[in-house]
Amino acid sequence: MDLLQVKRVYKSYADHQALHNISLHIKKQSIFGLLGPNGAGKTTLIRIINQITGPDKGEVFFEKEKLAPKHISQIGYLPEERGLYKKMKVGEQALYLAQLKGMDRGEAKYKLNQWFEKFEINEWWDKKVEELSKGMAQKVQFITTVLHEPKLLILDEPFSGFDPINTNLIKKEILELREKGSTIIFSTHNMESVEEICDDIALINKSKKILEGKVVDIKEAYKSNVFEIVFVGNMIAFSTALWTAFEILDKKQVDNRIHVKIRASKSSDVNELLQLIVTKVQVISVHEIAPSMNDIFIQKVQEVMPETMEEEVVGE
Repeated sequence: MDLLQVKRVYKSYADHQALHNISLHIKKQSIFGLLGPNGAGKTTLIRIINQITGPDKGEVFFEKEKLAPKHISQIGYLPEERGLYKKMKVGEQALYLAQLKGMDRGEAKYKLNQWFEKFEINEWWDKKVEELSKGMAQKVQFITTVLHEPKLLILDEPFSGFDPINTNLIKKEILELREKGSTIIFSTHNMESVEEICDDIALINKSKKILEGKVVDIKEAYKSNVFEIVFVGNMIAFSTALWTAFEILDKKQVDNRIHVKIRASKSSDVNELLQLIVTKVQVISVHEIAPSMNDIFIQKVQEVMPETMEEEVVGE
């Protein structure tokens, strides 16, 4: 079941079209990656969901109801540009932001103490925000975003400013929030993180959606039938066993082992490949090289570029 539906949304600013016919289905209790180059339209869509601005055409539905001001309390938003008041003390500000979301002061203080203890930042309570590093301030803002346990969390570049240890800490918390029932829109340029935590993604480029689906299905669809094999034996015997069904892309020898990268001329699996070579050489390892989400992202954006250039020429 969908928590959020975006239906045929358009948005323009003067002569610039920010969103063109965008439709999305974001399932309950899932992590949805909202991807795209800078200027693609992601921030505009996030602003529409947060009701900071409205669409020119199209509609957004929250749990099958048309998006309305009453839904704001059920949404938590962590923007890429952080918005804490630098002169306020951390604890005082966290309480203030929690109460803005409708939380009782006593309940907010109790939950904040739990989160501060969990993140080992109790000693920050009476510090001013301006005394914190970017990463420290980011932790505080993450806590204030999730504290009221919203049904929908929108996280825009949530790992910005974090070292690898704290990045892993926040990833763990995001996954736990999903397990507890939250639905998360995750906007980032970090494709490695997308592969690790996202269930579904949509890729927007130049205001249009150009790719959408489950991460596992997209990676499967973009497989290039490339395999990497490590073996001990004769290279000529190995090549002869493959015949014309495979193309050798690269080879190198490390000590007595030969590392070969090959591409199948048609869809093949590891078992089929092993049947051809296992009697000819001693196979050490074989695995299919799946494209990364970063590779797919670049490929799809580059596919659209010639079309865009052609449209601009016609428009002139």
